[in-house]
Amino acid sequence: MATDLPAIVEFRHVTKRFRPDGDERPALDDVTLGIRPGEIFGVIGESGAGKSTLLELINGLTRPTDGDVRVRDVSVADLDRAGLRRLRRDVGVVFQGVHLLSNSTVRDNVRLPLRLPRRDENRLTAAQQRDAVDEMLSFVGLTHRAEHFPAQLSGGERQRVGLARALVSQPSLLLCDEPTSSLDASTTADVLRVLADARDQLGTTVIVITHDLDVVKAICDRAALLEKGRLRRIFEIDAAGSRSLPSYYEQVERELTA
Repeated sequence: MATDLPAIVEFRHVTKRFRPDGDERPALDDVTLGIRPGEIFGVIGESGAGKSTLLELINGLTRPTDGDVRVRDVSVADLDRAGLRRLRRDVGVVFQGVHLLSNSTVRDNVRLPLRLPRRDENRLTAAQQRDAVDEMLSFVGLTHRAEHFPAQLSGGERQRVGLARALVSQPSLLLCDEPTSSLDASTTADVLRVLADARDQLGTTVIVITHDLDVVKAICDRAALLEKGRLRRIFEIDAAGSRSLPSYYEQVERELTA
């Protein structure tokens, strides 16, 4: 992780209100933070804390009411449509529900970002797309599932397909919204290994929204705690990536014998 480089993502006194004329609490309230290139950064907090809004601001899906969100020192709010397209090609996203195409194979789901129209760049050839997909399926450990359909996969396998799809275009930034939600301990470990490998082998900066503190302790370098839209604290996580998640047995033992 490069600590001496400019932040890849920076929030400067960012406030987001979805009803600017209303009296409701803002989704984000005067948030200032920077995310370093090459780190795995956790975002934690209770429901309604503003975690998903933070991701939407990074990806340009919504714009701040006040303040500035910058990605690679470019203000996201200043980007036109072409600029937003370029930004989103460099930002992979994995949603909580994965949202795979049910009538497409694993291979075709992963290939999808490479087939999208590119007005300002040359598209990869069919052979280059095939090679990129094969490489990414190997990266997430799903080469043997390439011709299967989503309904034939386990929950953890579907999540890894979603990660492969998000990473196939080699983005510099990966946004993950609850990537291990509803997965058991063993499957969660498989997903987290992919995230750690994306950082270590591909150089991808990873931002992870999660409620699971074991996930934060296992892979994150730092984590921001949001509470009612405000940034309460940024935690430095000691020995990030060196700990393993507890097994399912260990989780059961800890919870039922406490």
